[in-house]
Amino acid sequence: MDSKNYHEDLSHIRSMMERSSRFISLSGLSGVVAGLAAIIGAVYVYFVFQREGISYFDGDRNIFGPSLVKELVMIGTAILLVAILSGYIFTANKSKKKGLKIWDATTKRLLVTFAVPLVSGGFFCLGLLYHHLFVFIAPATLIFYGLALVSAERYTLTDVKYLGYCQIVLGLISLFFLGWGLVFWTIGFGALHIVYGLIMHKKYK
Repeated sequence: MDSKNYHEDLSHIRSMMERSSRFISLSGLSGVVAGLAAIIGAVYVYFVFQREGISYFDGDRNIFGPSLVKELVMIGTAILLVAILSGYIFTANKSKKKGLKIWDATTKRLLVTFAVPLVSGGFFCLGLLYHHLFVFIAPATLIFYGLALVSAERYTLTDVKYLGYCQIVLGLISLFFLGWGLVFWTIGFGALHIVYGLIMHKKYK
């Protein structure tokens, strides 16, 4: 009986330590929604290219005008907002069901760790945009996002780092296929997010 209680106490202490040091309420469903939003956005961008007379898959070196670049930035921003909003809603619901606080010291550390490479990458991409180096934006977003995920793994589910590694590798590969950024972007932010989200939902539901 004492041995049973001892093991139960150890399990309880381990659980408390995990909750205090890691943000464990991330929802896999938020990854699925973010992935679907990215794919829908990518399809919309493809039709925008067609509207502008750009045959994306012909392999031609296309020239993007200021108005088109502005529209693409707005589409990307809308996808980002959908991903953030869905992530917050699903994660908040999961935290509520588990009786955990969504905002504590661990969450703050997680956000800071995640934001440093992500914000740095955002400014880097703005620099690429400013110098009209559009073909490098998709690889850069994948690489910096992957670095942010790997960094954030310290304060959340360890599985996040594997998604980060995949994003980094995909971004590095896309550097050798410039001009196909939309395809790699769709795979990274779309397909990988959906696969990862479904796996995490099944594993931690």
